[in-house]
Amino acid sequence: MKSMPRPAAFLLLLASAALAAQQPALHPTTAADAPARDTSYIDAQGAAHVTRVVPVPATISNQAQKILSRAEPDQGPPETLALRRSRTDAWALTAAVAWSKLCPNQLVQDTIAGVPVRVVTPDGMPASNRDKVLLNLHGGGFNSDSGSYTESIPIAGYAKIKVVAVLYRLAPEHPYPAAVDDSVAVYKELLKTYKPEHIVIYGTSAGAILTAEVAARLKQLGLPQPAALGIFSGMGDFARDGDSRALFALRGFSGHLDPPGPEAHDPDYVTTTNPKDPILSPIYSDLRGLPPTLFVTSTRDLLLSGTVNLHRAYLNAGVDARLVVFDALPHAFWYDPQLPEALEANHRMADFFVSKLGR
Repeated sequence: MKSMPRPAAFLLLLASAALAAQQPALHPTTAADAPARDTSYIDAQGAAHVTRVVPVPATISNQAQKILSRAEPDQGPPETLALRRSRTDAWALTAAVAWSKLCPNQLVQDTIAGVPVRVVTPDGMPASNRDKVLLNLHGGGFNSDSGSYTESIPIAGYAKIKVVAVLYRLAPEHPYPAAVDDSVAVYKELLKTYKPEHIVIYGTSAGAILTAEVAARLKQLGLPQPAALGIFSGMGDFARDGDSRALFALRGFSGHLDPPGPEAHDPDYVTTTNPKDPILSPIYSDLRGLPPTLFVTSTRDLLLSGTVNLHRAYLNAGVDARLVVFDALPHAFWYDPQLPEALEANHRMADFFVSKLGR
């Protein structure tokens, strides 16, 4: 695999077709007309009209502070899906090279249950881990693949366990439940080789949402649950938006952002499905009996609300659900191998999985 010039961190981690369809303003905000003081007004409907000047906190690494200081226009032309996919694919290849330098591995393409997968086997995997597997459901807004490398290579390397990344069918060509069906099919096939207590399912962003959906679907089908779940910057409710989607864009405070509307978000994925369908939106399902789950997010994550709301729902159902929230960082920051916080997050994820896998 040839190394490619590294683009900006967090490029195209998650798309929102609804936002891309909006017509942006003609003139991006400049330093000259950016507000310099805080303002707040609450209208008769309770909507907040606020301006906040938020410094970069000293609680995060120098590398993270530098990333947060990068300027990004708050208005710009919408991006086509074809361009998004091509840029995401190029970025993912670059990230794979960077992560593989930190976590050497053997990576092969394969097919399981008729579904294409990437299989990452870490160098130095002990014989005692050969009967264990981690199932990754990648991020990418359900319409591209930003995570099958960036989520699998570091976790495989730190856990010293093989990762199977499912290359599920993408929207809009294949809306819900195609991704759920593909992921369940791969899991069922893995059950022929691995004990359920030796399998973990996890994902970031769209893959975190999908992880929760798959867990709900497995319960509905009466299939055994895996040993643990990892829901990293996700959500479980397509019918309602929390605060964070109105506060943050992909890179936190920077970039274009439209206020969320009353309609279900990710319409190309949801299409005609009821947004409160208990598999599409697992927060409406019976969550009792799900396996131990680690939730990870950050305070400038557009899916912060979705992650913590689903975490609370798991707790209310009696699930062993743990939540880690990093300060100040944007959506899926753990994709970036140059961030100390990303290394910490991936180690924490891997350690949790190892602790929950059967001996």
